[in-house]
Amino acid sequence: MISRRKLLKSLSSLPMVGGLFGTGLVASAGTPAAVVTRDYFKELGVRTFINAAGTYTAMTASQMPPEVLDAIQYATGDYVNLDDLQDKVGERIAELLHCEYATVSAGCASAITLATAGVLSGLDKDKVAQIPDLTGLKSEVILQKSHEIGYAHAIRNCGVELIFVETRKELDKAISDKTAMLWFLNAGINDGEIKYDEWIEVGKKHGIPTFIDCAADVPPVENLWKYTKMGFDLVAFSGGKGLRGPQSAGLLLGKKELIQAARLHAPPRGNTVGRGMKVNKEEILGMLVALELYLTKDHEKEWKLWESQIQLIHDAAASVDGVTAEIHVPEIANHVPSLNVTWDQNKVKIDGEEARARLRDGHPSIQTVGGKDSLGITSWMMQPGQERIVARRVKEVLEEAGSS
Repeated sequence: MISRRKLLKSLSSLPMVGGLFGTGLVASAGTPAAVVTRDYFKELGVRTFINAAGTYTAMTASQMPPEVLDAIQYATGDYVNLDDLQDKVGERIAELLHCEYATVSAGCASAITLATAGVLSGLDKDKVAQIPDLTGLKSEVILQKSHEIGYAHAIRNCGVELIFVETRKELDKAISDKTAMLWFLNAGINDGEIKYDEWIEVGKKHGIPTFIDCAADVPPVENLWKYTKMGFDLVAFSGGKGLRGPQSAGLLLGKKELIQAARLHAPPRGNTVGRGMKVNKEEILGMLVALELYLTKDHEKEWKLWESQIQLIHDAAASVDGVTAEIHVPEIANHVPSLNVTWDQNKVKIDGEEARARLRDGHPSIQTVGGKDSLGITSWMMQPGQERIVARRVKEVLEEAGSS
């Protein structure tokens, strides 16, 4: 029987190989998996880019490692009961992350909605079917005004009213028999007056579950168990950001009974607020493998790589007359080496929006972020070597604007 390697080698010598496989190409022998594939994005006219921005949903977040793709492919080969798989994967994740229980959700926003619904209904299936009609149920969730973001809509999906507070005194006053949950935005820790300990203390005092949204808060790795150990009853993470799992997956961690209640609102059940938040067996297994990989990787080595990449881009940008480049690490969300590039517009006659457009519209396309007069760059979503392309193109764009 001819081997796969010999088959690919023989096919590569055929002059019409492209005709046999659409617009596809045979992968080079140096690639990890020599497979025949189509260039689907090119066929569709969708442009790809180097991600120098970060794990933004609009930019399709992160890329899954080969082991995760293998797990996803493996899962396509058999049928399983969805609840059985969620049960076993949830137990495994809880063991890995030192918490009572866990489940894979359809992203972090899904985890927020499912958790809110579970808090409202408990394990009462009649109440599960009733939501978002809150007749006879608790109907308010409290959060700090400084923690109000668009993703809080995931709470409102369940029909609750958001109650905003700014001080501990206001929080104590806002507690009532209508209060279902206290919701905390981890990325807003430095903005709100009420910190972790007080928030948890108030929740425990009144027997009200506390939830913390940690969507983009990996790395560092210890955040995966830090907040459950701190005392939060429910914690949610995005699965497709730093963990590099499927973009449409997330993690809900915490108290077993609360997560079991949240699961009652998730597929395969149909008459629920979470019916559209389906996670398939491929994503569930892929999320578990992504988590296992993340826990075992050499985080120090990876950090040094990011630092060296950012330093290279920093040096290229800073070499342009009138340009200032600053390396920094955000304290909470997207806690990775990052670069902020600004310039004297008397010397470099371009604004941030136009600089980003030139990088995006150039060849290759490079996506960055930033403000009106700045460029924001990270390297952690780049493939090794792409930092050299980014460094060159950033320098070219700024130099061209300086000579115009």
